[in-house]
Amino acid sequence: MEQRLTRTLWAVLTVAMVTTVSGEDDRNLKFCGVWRHGKGPLNVSVNLSPGCDRIVVAADQSSLSVEGQITAQCKKLVTIPLEHIKPAEDQTSFCVYWEPLLDQFKLKIGGEILPLCSPTPLKDKCCTHLSHGANSVEADYGIFEGYMRTDLISKKTWTSYEFNGSFINCRETFCNNASQGSRHLNMPEGKATKLQTEENPCAESTALKLKDDVEGYNVTLTPPQGVEPEVVPSIHLPFALTKAVKSNNEVVCTYFRNNSLFQEAQTDAKILGDVVSITIDNEIIKDLPEPIKIGFHHGVIPKTHSRKCVSWDTRRDPLKVNWLVEGCETQVKGETQTECHCNHLTYFTVLVQLEPKPVRHLLALTAITSLGCAVSLISCIALIVYLCKKSRRPKEQSIPIHLGLAVSLALLNLLFFLTGVLANVWEGVCGWVGAALHYALLSSLTWMGIEVFHTFWLVQMVFSPTPKPWIWNLAGFGAPAVPVIVLAFIPDIYGLKEIHQSDDPNPFKMCWMQNNKQALLAHYVTNMTLLAILVTSGLVMLFLVYREIRNRDEWRQNRVAFLSIWGLSCLFGTTWGLTFLDFGPLTDVVLFVSCILNSFQGFFLMLRFYLLDWMRKQAGGSALGSSSTGSTRQHMLQTQEKS
Repeated sequence: MEQRLTRTLWAVLTVAMVTTVSGEDDRNLKFCGVWRHGKGPLNVSVNLSPGCDRIVVAADQSSLSVEGQITAQCKKLVTIPLEHIKPAEDQTSFCVYWEPLLDQFKLKIGGEILPLCSPTPLKDKCCTHLSHGANSVEADYGIFEGYMRTDLISKKTWTSYEFNGSFINCRETFCNNASQGSRHLNMPEGKATKLQTEENPCAESTALKLKDDVEGYNVTLTPPQGVEPEVVPSIHLPFALTKAVKSNNEVVCTYFRNNSLFQEAQTDAKILGDVVSITIDNEIIKDLPEPIKIGFHHGVIPKTHSRKCVSWDTRRDPLKVNWLVEGCETQVKGETQTECHCNHLTYFTVLVQLEPKPVRHLLALTAITSLGCAVSLISCIALIVYLCKKSRRPKEQSIPIHLGLAVSLALLNLLFFLTGVLANVWEGVCGWVGAALHYALLSSLTWMGIEVFHTFWLVQMVFSPTPKPWIWNLAGFGAPAVPVIVLAFIPDIYGLKEIHQSDDPNPFKMCWMQNNKQALLAHYVTNMTLLAILVTSGLVMLFLVYREIRNRDEWRQNRVAFLSIWGLSCLFGTTWGLTFLDFGPLTDVVLFVSCILNSFQGFFLMLRFYLLDWMRKQAGGSALGSSSTGSTRQHMLQTQEKS
């Protein structure tokens, strides 16, 4: 008798524990398990209908089924083949999610999310507080290790799990009592960016009647309780939408606050703004001549992280969460605002690449750069020897400038060739190497600018003596050291930089400026500003030189003309202008052309000087004029081209 009573008490306790697992009055359902199946074709069978009775998740040898009455308005009767699951193994993990406030049902299986019921505006009543019901029979095929949230229900293999729910007034219970707080999203720099207040799970809708006599509508969405109005997206509906509507003239705009379905669908990007749904019942609106404009407010997005407006076309493929850029244009309105211009109706949001924009073909670009730097380094050394021999001629005033450029380029190519190796072998020296590489770059750009200025001096100020060589050396070698020394005292500027590759998960490491806001600002203030000045002045100087020497007899020879413009382009640094063209459909072409021209720049300069010298010797020293600087503008140009 005592043993029977003990067994009865244990049975009651076990049933109570099972039926009350996760019975914390949870609003949403999250049920996970392992589906033990056969090795043949698999599928998911779905049969959902409105109501609030129960939901049954069952499994057998070939099918995982989800059926019941728990939705507010979603009806789904479909069989989905699981072609992405390779039946090499006999079990697959899955999770079932039910979010009553959004009338949203989804299944995650084999790493893929199937949105069985898409998010919709909140109805007053919803089916919630789902609790585990009666047990099913044990079998060889079925659901093993069923969990409700983090609580284990059973380690046995059951054919099905049953969950019972109840109708309640969700808006009154959950939405009006939403807690307030702050929600943050961690950016790659490790700093939290405040986006808006604590996630309110209730979607807010605004219905609008379209009229033929109104040119357009500015829709003001109602913010959920606890949400600041400043962070709520803005919507502009064009007059073209009114003309495109066939029967129903009521458009519904719904505001979803970072719903988990949309967020989980992305692995390489995150939703920093929220999701806006613009729909008209029973109508598909697309290819509008005037775009719908949705303004999203979000945290500060660094310029190194690309952002794009995307839409989810549920009618094209309703069983996949796949954000598409087609039909939407991105208008960046600042660091905290993005405006999307889209020509159709569906769900819209802004996706941001949390890692810096990956570089395509990085392995090929690195190989070309390494080869170019090695060749340029040898060429610069040969050019230095050549120019040192020519410097013995006292009337060659351009030689010290050419020599300074060759020395700075040799240092730049040497450091750039070694920076990748040092970053992987001895990371501790990256701060020093990064600063030295920055100095070599600034010095090279400065010497190119001096070449431009010196040519201008020869062309426009014929009778004025040129500055002394020590002035050029002070400007070319001394001035670039000033910003580098200042930046060296600022923490986290120089060090290890990782460049992410689109075709390789392992980033490329180099010693340069780090990936943070301070280093990015320093890059734009020093490098990009100096580069913009150099390219602009170099192009202007090329035009002036061309205008002055285009009528010279020897310049009319094709090889001389080409060599003059090509050589001066390298000398003036105009090839670096390709850096500003790294956008649009020709990005890959521009990257490769820029990589080849700039990494082989030392070789091209050596080739220019040697060919000019060879052509002068072939002409007997007369075709290109003498090597001295005279008193006429034409003679000065001849001297510049020769030297």
